[in-house]
Amino acid sequence: MSQKPQETALSKCPGCQEPLEPGDLFCGACGYDLSAVPEPPRDRPTIAMAAPAENGAASAARTPAEHPAAVRFDAPGGSGGPAGSGGSAGPGDFELAAPGAVPGTGPGAAQEATSGAAPAAAPPAGASAPAAAPPAGASAPAPDPRTPAAKLSATPPAGTKLCVACRAGRVDTDGYCENCGHAQPRERDHMEQELESVAAVSDRGLRHHRNEDSFAVSTTALPDGSPAVVAIVCDGVSSASRPDEASAAAASAANETLLESLSRGTHPQQAMHEAIVAAAESVNSLAQEPGRAMENDLHRHQNAPACTLVGAVMAGGLLVVGWVGDSRVYWVPDDRSNPPARLTEDDSWAAQMVAAGLMNEAEAYADERAHAITGWLGADAYELEPHTASFKPDRPGLVVVCTDGLWNYAESAAEMAAAVPADAHLRPLHGAQVLVGHALDGGGHDNVTVALLPFAVPPQGAGSACDDT
Repeated sequence: MSQKPQETALSKCPGCQEPLEPGDLFCGACGYDLSAVPEPPRDRPTIAMAAPAENGAASAARTPAEHPAAVRFDAPGGSGGPAGSGGSAGPGDFELAAPGAVPGTGPGAAQEATSGAAPAAAPPAGASAPAAAPPAGASAPAPDPRTPAAKLSATPPAGTKLCVACRAGRVDTDGYCENCGHAQPRERDHMEQELESVAAVSDRGLRHHRNEDSFAVSTTALPDGSPAVVAIVCDGVSSASRPDEASAAAASAANETLLESLSRGTHPQQAMHEAIVAAAESVNSLAQEPGRAMENDLHRHQNAPACTLVGAVMAGGLLVVGWVGDSRVYWVPDDRSNPPARLTEDDSWAAQMVAAGLMNEAEAYADERAHAITGWLGADAYELEPHTASFKPDRPGLVVVCTDGLWNYAESAAEMAAAVPADAHLRPLHGAQVLVGHALDGGGHDNVTVALLPFAVPPQGAGSACDDT
């Protein structure tokens, strides 16, 4: 969920000079925190990165394409790169070494001109001319960190993370470069996980400086040996403190509770209810940790950590969903001639207006208050009211579990079904990647998380049953 925008007087990012839009709290390119732009350091200027070219010509400055937002990293075990790409990456992959030395540069390469000194010998044929000396009285340029001498003198201890932007500064414990101030890619910027019968993808999006969504997918066995599949998706409330921790804690607690309850024979709908309660308790406990209220969230109010939750369980021929907040579950039949459906109702201002008959759905969701949530997990939430529903589909289909970072770009069930690839039930990970790409292509204004669960049943023609609580 996006925090209410705040106006900024800056037209360009102080970190990477990318153009800004009104209301940006962070640079969409490099993640620079625009709420507190520091003065340029006076005693430790930024290291110049322009490398001398051959024959003394100055090389071009680094292009904006080298800012950290152009690099994506997976959680351990995930696929690297943007949605749908191949390679893999891990948390250590942004420990980049400085580039190789440039021949003929570095301290001592340029010699100071003195009156009456003998002319320097001409370089051998084919060799580059030495760098020209600076004019008399001019200060020498900052050393290029790519030269051997500078590189040797500034070599950090083993294991130190180097900035992915300037490739010279060390990364502090808050994830920012001590030299140029750029925010570094985080493990959660892009995450993917695939099991045999469920897959999920989460992405930071194009406008947020970090990913505040989280998910958990897993499988277990019921007491009779039949399989059960679980998917939990959580969306941190951006206006609260530590929303990323809240979503991670809720997803983990709900997943663990479901696995334990299902394996001992608890009915899936009751297990979902217990999982949401456990997730709420886990998020509540974050507000009680001493000294953690606002460490890295200076632009936020002193609100308790909070998030929404939505989940789905396939077990014993049933599809059980549960939720608190405005994340959603959709049903998309494999046979697209059958209608899709949304299986959840938002805890939001817009949903309340529609339910009360005060507005139709189009009017409510066009209002600027539409996404104000009325239910969430957190110590400052109203009385917890977990919603659960149980369905028994009579035909195969795909269960889409997602945050509003996706459904904002495919709101109705028909729009979501149109965005889902036709083969998503056969390739759920690819389908999830495509859906994340759909949100990014639409603007990527929020974090995006989606889990896909193919629901396979033999055709029965006996109708479907539904029970809501």
